[in-house]
Amino acid sequence: MLKGPSDPSSAPPGHLLPQGEKDETVGLGLSNASTPLALYVHWPYCARICPYCDFNVVRDRGRDQEQAGLVEAILADLEAQAALTGPRRLASIFFGGGTPSLLDPDAVARIIAAATARFAPLGPIEITLEANPTDAEADRFAALRDAGINRLSMGVQALDDAALRFLGRNHSADEARRAVAVAARAFDRLSIDLIYARPGQTVAGWTEDLTQALDLGFEHISPYQLTIEPTTAFGRAVARGAWSPPDEDLAADLYETTQEVLQAAGFDAYEVSNHARGVAARSSHNLHVWRGGDYLGLGPGGHGRLTLDGVRTATVAHRGIADYVTGVEAGIPWGEHQRLSPTDAAEEKVLLGLRTVEGAALANLATLGRTVEADPLADLIADGFLEVEAGRVRATATGRPVLDGVLKVLLT
Repeated sequence: MLKGPSDPSSAPPGHLLPQGEKDETVGLGLSNASTPLALYVHWPYCARICPYCDFNVVRDRGRDQEQAGLVEAILADLEAQAALTGPRRLASIFFGGGTPSLLDPDAVARIIAAATARFAPLGPIEITLEANPTDAEADRFAALRDAGINRLSMGVQALDDAALRFLGRNHSADEARRAVAVAARAFDRLSIDLIYARPGQTVAGWTEDLTQALDLGFEHISPYQLTIEPTTAFGRAVARGAWSPPDEDLAADLYETTQEVLQAAGFDAYEVSNHARGVAARSSHNLHVWRGGDYLGLGPGGHGRLTLDGVRTATVAHRGIADYVTGVEAGIPWGEHQRLSPTDAAEEKVLLGLRTVEGAALANLATLGRTVEADPLADLIADGFLEVEAGRVRATATGRPVLDGVLKVLLT
């Protein structure tokens, strides 16, 4: 019934906007103060735009005044949204992008201080920042730690110079290893991103890549299958026949190799593209998002999810930097927002939940009219793609490699 690997790569938290009836009103009411809230900060600047990237990013060309203005806008946006949500407990903070390791550590400290002043932390919360492993950025790691960052997510992507050149990265394999060593001295919690299913890649070569990454001592590994987006440089290259990604069978073999190598090394695949060395090493911010928790989205193009007047609301900030700054100044930072119907909210929770080992609550599937007694859910369970336990539905080892197909059958 189902064939071919799913795309195990997932966008960073804050990049999924489900379809729903667009609500043009801006006067949204306060949320429930007992609902924890996470914070996603999008820093759009990159030293180089990678050819596979379709996120909201711009080249960093030394626009210091523009960047200083953006920091002030992010802080003002935080104040405005805090007034909207009312008192909340802070669950986590995640600086994504773009390349937030290019952000001045003093600005990072100001944003963290403002967030923790407006929302009382639940405890010693996880504060993550994405970083590129260049020598220049490694020089900032100690300062970023002092600013309040306690978890670094490093976009290494590959540990082979030829692969890094193909991926358009601005660091070498040796530079990445040096940056990792510096990061290990500054942070107890480190995560590495890797990209596989590159053209010409073999199972043996990918096994070696994973082995080298394991030798670096990370507690968390996020292997993403290369996704060809039509609007990217890679998308245009593939469209004109310059090169082709691996076929479905090889991509499936590479995915299975990922699971086998990392499991043997003591990593659990707690989400389709995220592996942790034990429960404590899992990303609490990502889990908060995958569980359907509320989070503020700050910065150009930043996505958020807020419960306002009891209604799940999706928000998207203006994508353009100037538009975002102007919007914040005018009191309208969101380019879009949608009050999601119960069906839309439940569907999003199913889409996110089934990516994790925790699965999705049967109650959310019931909202969508899916029950274990009737197809398509009954059929997917009988065929071994999904399983039910303790009121939740989870993808099985058979279902996870073809999760996109499973979701299409389940939700169509």
